[in-house]
Amino acid sequence: MIRIVPLAHARHLPFWRRPVTLLFLMAAAMPVAFATWSALLNNFVIEAAQFDGSDIGWLHTVREIPGFLAIGVIAIIIFMREQVLGLVSLILLGVATAMTAWFPSLGGILVITMLSSIGFHYYETVNQSLQLQWIDKLRAPQVLGWLIAAGSAATLVAYLLIVLTWETLDLSYNTVYMLAGGFTALVAVFCLLAYPQFEAPNPQIKRMVLRRRYWLYYALQFMAGARRQIFVVFAGFMMVEKFGFAVHEVTALYMVTLMANMVFAPLMGRAVRVYGERATLTFEYAGLALVFLAYGGIYMFGWGVMLAAALYVVDHLLFALALALKTYFQKIADPGDIAPTAAVAFTINHIAAVFLPALLGYLWLVSPASVFIMAAGMAGVSFLLAMLIPRHPSPGHETILSPPAPAPAE
Repeated sequence: MIRIVPLAHARHLPFWRRPVTLLFLMAAAMPVAFATWSALLNNFVIEAAQFDGSDIGWLHTVREIPGFLAIGVIAIIIFMREQVLGLVSLILLGVATAMTAWFPSLGGILVITMLSSIGFHYYETVNQSLQLQWIDKLRAPQVLGWLIAAGSAATLVAYLLIVLTWETLDLSYNTVYMLAGGFTALVAVFCLLAYPQFEAPNPQIKRMVLRRRYWLYYALQFMAGARRQIFVVFAGFMMVEKFGFAVHEVTALYMVTLMANMVFAPLMGRAVRVYGERATLTFEYAGLALVFLAYGGIYMFGWGVMLAAALYVVDHLLFALALALKTYFQKIADPGDIAPTAAVAFTINHIAAVFLPALLGYLWLVSPASVFIMAAGMAGVSFLLAMLIPRHPSPGHETILSPPAPAPAE
């Protein structure tokens, strides 16, 4: 029998069975499968299926289709609790990751990628909703920073194992994918069985919600999705295609990034709390514009591998500041809007992701530098949009163009 525990009563549970502990477990389990898949992907597809820039673009287009369809979460939560949907999606991600190397062809890789992507994107949609419902607004920036650090720590352990054992034990792609995916699936099954169902105080609207006053949040999500695709698809691919990185070298670069994230993500959460969403997001977008311009310079001016690796690490650190976009929405949202808007925002975030990777894959064949210069332009647009965020956003005061609510009369 399913045990439902109101969120207010959860503090009486043992620490390991509380909602925040569950969020930390999920935050640690998901990236073990997803990040391992990502770390091996470029080498795997080039060695097993002879992918070029166009093929990798199509792969990521297929991977992003479930993100575009994340709005379907709204229909599913009519019949299934968000917590259950999130964990079932995590199981699907783990199982599909474990099977990745079984289909070493373009068609097979696209199909298994689609399945793992459904698990990943539906999990991420629900997870974002649960985080904003379960974490108090005042603590949200700090806790979200710690959740990012926890995910980085779990991924670091997985990557460390790859670096230490890949060549020493002559591991195969199949072995690593099965271990990583199996771990994620097992943790998700444990969470499904060991935790009660937590009931948030504000019932979520179970239909699509599009509110005019959230327009800036939607615009920032759209730009974030377009910009991030260029980094996810082409920055790692560049390290393998241009500089010839092997699996253990790519993974070592990811490890440096993760260690930096473990240190800086909690600090970034604190920065959001102290300086506010506008300051941190404008800092992120200005930094990303410079990083993408420097990526373009690698191709235009022949800059070396050390700069490329350093830019990759800085890029990841700046992306961690995106937690400010979550807390901005938490501050302006009606409490019942969080679940449906998380689904809508995920779909908006992935509109560009469905066509950009494949389209830019063809541009990559002609001019890789142009791809990164486009990303710098997108970061510039995001910077201008972030300038519209108020210092203290709230319902009715979502942008600097909307006046703050008048103080109550005495």
